[in-house]
Amino acid sequence: MNPIFDWLFSQYQGVPTHLIVLELVGVFFGFLSVWYSKQENILVYPTGIISTAIFVYILLVFSLLGDMLINAYYFLMSIYGWYYWSRTDDNNNEVPVTRTTKTEHMWSIAIFALTMLFVVMVYIVNDKLDSWTAYVDTVTTAIFFVGMWLMARKKLENWTYWIIGDIISVPLYAYKGLIFTSFQYLLFTIIAIYGYKAWKRNLNNNLQTA
Repeated sequence: MNPIFDWLFSQYQGVPTHLIVLELVGVFFGFLSVWYSKQENILVYPTGIISTAIFVYILLVFSLLGDMLINAYYFLMSIYGWYYWSRTDDNNNEVPVTRTTKTEHMWSIAIFALTMLFVVMVYIVNDKLDSWTAYVDTVTTAIFFVGMWLMARKKLENWTYWIIGDIISVPLYAYKGLIFTSFQYLLFTIIAIYGYKAWKRNLNNNLQTA
């Protein structure tokens, strides 16, 4: 067999089959969610809810507490985002893409700092802050918490956080042995770059027609 495939499947030796199947399903719906986000389609949220619910369970099994908290937070924010995006004004217009305000930047900093503090405490309480991956996981958790909040608010800058977090996550998940998830984050990085361009184009069009 090809050495790449040998290495790929060796990462799953001893892993229960149902976890592998669940990871593939979660990756599929996660990919759909990011794709719908790029399209500014509200289906980003129901697909995201399915994916995050699956990964909360998987990451709990793997004791990846920071990543588990990310997905639990995504689950809740997806419910909020679904509500926020579904709102319309008096002319039945959907919520438009906008730039992050100064106040929202301050909130982003606060969410980032509080998330890092909270995740570190969770790791310490569970005696899991014992490797470099835990520290990197803490940072990516904070990055994604801010990105998800800004996405739910339909802010252009949410994509900047996704791109940074996704780039870090590709090698991190490969190192952890979750190869399919690592590949998912590689695709997420590419989609996020195009998502930023698409949302910026929509923002410029909205400003021109305002």
